[in-house]
Order: sequence, then C-alpha cells, then structure tokens
Amino acid sequence: MEFERFLRYSLRHNRPVRVLVQEESLRYLNLTVIDLMEDGFAYRKAGRRTPGILRYDQVLAVSYARGDDGDTLKNALREADEIPQPNERE
Repeated sequence: MEFERFLRYSLRHNRPVRVLVQEESLRYLNLTVIDLMEDGFAYRKAGRRTPGILRYDQVLAVSYARGDDGDTLKNALREADEIPQPNERE
C-alpha cells in the first residue's frame, strides 16, 4: 500500500492527514489515525469524539494536511515541548 507511510506518520506523531475517500462520491477528509488494523484503520476527525473506521479499499490517496510539511524533526521537538507553541508567550 503506497499511502501506509502517511498513515503511520499520522499515528506516530498524532498529526492529521488528508485522505481521498470513495464512498457514494469522492471526498477529502482531514483526519488523525488512532489505530492501524489489518484491513483498515481507525481515525478521529477534528472536533469529533467518536472514532470512525475506514477500509483500505475505500482510500484512494493520502497526503499531508494543509500546513504540514512532514518535518519529523520539528514534530519531535514539538512533542518534547522544546518549541514554544504559537499561543504561548515568553
């Protein structure tokens, strides 16, 4: 699966990814992966508490969410709280 790298990135760094899904029609979803399974993955959409599940055969493409460049070093520093968040003032 070509997009597994993006799903693992989302799961590992708790960052949203943009997923093109084919259901009744094509649509883009911004979601954060919370679990990878054998035939699909569990996700959470922003602002929603209830998780959903997508099968891999429903997913056509995955990419970084808007504003995310996939810089894992920056994410590691953010997770370690070494970079001040935009809403924090020194």
